[in-house]
Amino acid sequence: MFSNYLIGLREGLEASLVVCILIAYLVKTGNKDKLGPLWLGVGLAAALSLAFGAGLEFGTSELTFQAQEAIGGSLSIVSVGLVTWMVFWMKRTARHMKAELQDKLDTALAMGTGALVTTAFLAVGREGLETSLFVWRSVHAAGDGAGPLVGVLLGIGSSILLGWLFYRGALKINLSKFFTWTGGMLVVVAAGVLAYGVHDLQEAEFLPGLMNKAFDVTAAVPPDSWYGTLLKGTFNFQPDPTWLQAGVWLAYLVPTLLLFFGVFARTTAPAPAPASAAASSSEARSGS
Repeated sequence: MFSNYLIGLREGLEASLVVCILIAYLVKTGNKDKLGPLWLGVGLAAALSLAFGAGLEFGTSELTFQAQEAIGGSLSIVSVGLVTWMVFWMKRTARHMKAELQDKLDTALAMGTGALVTTAFLAVGREGLETSLFVWRSVHAAGDGAGPLVGVLLGIGSSILLGWLFYRGALKINLSKFFTWTGGMLVVVAAGVLAYGVHDLQEAEFLPGLMNKAFDVTAAVPPDSWYGTLLKGTFNFQPDPTWLQAGVWLAYLVPTLLLFFGVFARTTAPAPAPASAAASSSEARSGS
């Protein structure tokens, strides 16, 4: 449940921040009358995301077991790729996101109502589609029951509340550190989803080695025990993975985490600016 809560919180907060930035800029520039088209674009993006998730869930229910496993395994790999790209992208562009969104909004305001709806739809829709795909695979990886879905809904609800508090100025968080550490945790979750996807493809007979178990600790960690459920819900832990699953999990997790936090260390410790540049920056701030 925790892993799915984290997905809902992280992905939902990104979308909430995007909406808050757009709303605040419209209000600040005296364009309150444009909030209607903005909310229309946000609503259309949310509807598309829900429809996409429903299509994934119900559109595959009538397929054969082998076809379901093949589609599920393939989409697991796609979703892990998207989430991995997203966490690195957010790390690189978070500090510039506000300026980029405001520039796009200025262009949309100049073009008319339709462009404003489209801008809001695209800004939120990308996050929504990524979230729907990754949540669908993560919920299936976590097993049956309502717990994973409840975790996602709680995470999204928390993100909406945090976004509102940010907008009202009642809450201040170091977003750079927040997205860095939640991004690292999402990489761990994604590794479990990737291993689960490999298992699906093995069951679909697209990949070999289904019977070649790397280890089996089912007796020590029963899947139906509270700690087995906790490990599965948090890390998508499987007590009897195949060698291919274990190898793919390790091959993805270790280099991705090293690169993720290594890039962070380099990008957050820039060289001291020259005195002239610092003075110019101070003058620009005082002039604004």
